Amino acid sequence: MLELKNIKLNFSNGNGTAREVLQDVNIKLEKGKLYAITGPNGGGKTSLAKVIMGIYTPSEGQVILDGEDITSLSITERADRGIAYAFQQPPRFKGLTVENVMKIAQPSLDTVQIRGYLRDVGLCPEDYLDRDIGPGLSGGEIKRIEVAQLLARQAPVSIFDEPEAGVDLWTIQKLIGIIIRRYKGNSRGMAIVITHNEQFLPICDEIILVAEGTVKERGTTEEIWPSIREDVICKMKGQCGGNVYGIQ
Repeated sequence: MLELKNIKLNFSNGNGTAREVLQDVNIKLEKGKLYAITGPNGGGKTSLAKVIMGIYTPSEGQVILDGEDITSLSITERADRGIAYAFQQPPRFKGLTVENVMKIAQPSLDTVQIRGYLRDVGLCPEDYLDRDIGPGLSGGEIKRIEVAQLLARQAPVSIFDEPEAGVDLWTIQKLIGIIIRRYKGNSRGMAIVITHNEQFLPICDEIILVAEGTVKERGTTEEIWPSIREDVICKMKGQCGGNVYGIQ
């Protein structure tokens, strides 16, 4: 189980004052489930995920994994305990090939397994194994490679930050299928998907609505999705007014 207790996160404004990014966040997440964290831009979704990964240290509160307080642990230490993160804007690794970065993610992988993970995310292995992770690859290609790395890790806690960003509709459908097969009902792991994509949200077990730095609503997909569906579609089309997700 992953638990966030009384999480607060403040960023300095540089003038002696602080901006409150997260406030009194309390969440318990169980293995075997697929969670969606959604909400308006700037509401705290990615900040919350980065607190889980250890990229941000909370100003107050605790992050607890399987009964252990990991709040003070580094990113590397959390990765060793089974937390993995696919960034919204993945880094590039000039001088490393796709095969290299896949083996960094999971050193035990052989070439056959790497080819399988690349196919899973819609990439032809013959075209990518020896490709350099540099400017020659598009943002969408880099995104898919990072998702392949995360799948290869088989981490107990996998965080996907907007996995649909920069990829085509066909690939989104493939990713949805992979994530469902890998995480739904799998007692060894959970997936947290940060998204406002109307294709991802309905397939999750639970939706957590984060806005104004806190959890505004949480429930099963059947409970939450009908009430936010129009706002999600509106946001994707860029046609939203001032009242999004029921928040002024």
